[in-house]
Amino acid sequence: MKFTLRDAEMLQSIFSSRRDVRGNRFQDTTIEDKVLRKILEAAISAPSVGFSQPWKFLIVKDAAKREEMYNEFVSENAKASKKFKDNSLYPTLKLEGIKESPLNIAVLYQKPIKAVLGQTTQKKMGEYSVVCAIQNLWLMARAHNIGVGWVSILRPKKVKKILGIGEEYKLIGYLTMGYVNEFLDEPELLKLGWEEKKTLDEVVEWV
Repeated sequence: MKFTLRDAEMLQSIFSSRRDVRGNRFQDTTIEDKVLRKILEAAISAPSVGFSQPWKFLIVKDAAKREEMYNEFVSENAKASKKFKDNSLYPTLKLEGIKESPLNIAVLYQKPIKAVLGQTTQKKMGEYSVVCAIQNLWLMARAHNIGVGWVSILRPKKVKKILGIGEEYKLIGYLTMGYVNEFLDEPELLKLGWEEKKTLDEVVEWV
């Protein structure tokens, strides 16, 4: 299959329009099962080292479990805020949408029980493969005008305990997903002045 320049431009538009969505953006609109399936199918189309496909997606809708997850976030965010006590912007940031989003997804890495091609030297390549799946999920969600947020202020062991996840899995990402009232024209932290955007020349070097 050959793609056109128009296809490439559309893909670039999706890349540049992707946003990390917080709880103040989500709408209470159900994601249809057929749309969710397309997003998850995009996720499992990601590359995986040794064709290991080590990912698992746990869809979290249960209100009680999400309440526990939110409480875990609140506890950990209180600790994190101490590290940014000199930054007056931090307390104003909305950093999750655990309860506001229609669904949450715990993305897991299944630990191998035998040697995996391409992972004998760099042991974390399987985990990186799961991150590629998350990126695919994120981009396909955006193509369906659905927002995704990655909640990282959570303890993986606590998340696994809340969700009853066994030792054979490692948590890679905890995502919130749903339709939104707005996709910002720029990343929120850029707009707020938290960090400046790096240019291509700053991050590319020829050797």
